[in-house]
Amino acid sequence: MTIGIVGDRNTGNVTHVATDSAFARLGARTRWIPTPDIAADRSVLAGCDGLMISPGSPYLSMDGALAAVRYAREQDIPLLGTCAGFQHVLVEYARNVLGIAGADHAEVNPEAAELVCVPLTCSVAGQQHPVLVEPGTLAARLYQAAESVEPFYCTFGLNPDYREPLERAGLRFTGFDTDGEPRIVELPGHRFFLATLYVPQAAPASRDPHPVLAGFLAASNRAAVRESAAR
Repeated sequence: MTIGIVGDRNTGNVTHVATDSAFARLGARTRWIPTPDIAADRSVLAGCDGLMISPGSPYLSMDGALAAVRYAREQDIPLLGTCAGFQHVLVEYARNVLGIAGADHAEVNPEAAELVCVPLTCSVAGQQHPVLVEPGTLAARLYQAAESVEPFYCTFGLNPDYREPLERAGLRFTGFDTDGEPRIVELPGHRFFLATLYVPQAAPASRDPHPVLAGFLAASNRAAVRESAAR
């Protein structure tokens, strides 16, 4: 099993260090895939049994990050997005499923007319906050609990104007902060397609295995086994 980590690895970024550490502790084989490489040739994603859309935006190539999200969504490859990954899942879905060609991210293009991701009313970067999990969802099956306290590093989130259109188009928001703001999104019917605005891989090692990471790796392993059997 190989996990492709989509992002522009920077050893000075604490969430990237945490990502490497968390997957190493869980014994997962990973490879970072720079976003410009994906933009140039999507075939660099081949051979990955699961894709993680990493924190750390703005990416060197937003198009590359969005192409990876679309590839996983359309090819039914397990996907986990965290922090910026959550944000880019929303932009990709708005562009390619809702058909909003100009859907964009305020961090990259603040003057865009269709800003799906905008600055949070109050930044939660560097803080831990409770996340309330909706019952009967993938997130609930992973957590086996109604609430979890998670580490955040983000300053951008969903523009509430787009919540209803995204939900009508098939996305489901399944985790929220105490004010009802979305913190987890998933795509029902997909093998595993879940994104969190927080960074589960930055949770303390004492929480290993983090239920979100464990669920993602289990789904990726099942995908690897199926692919091997098919060959």
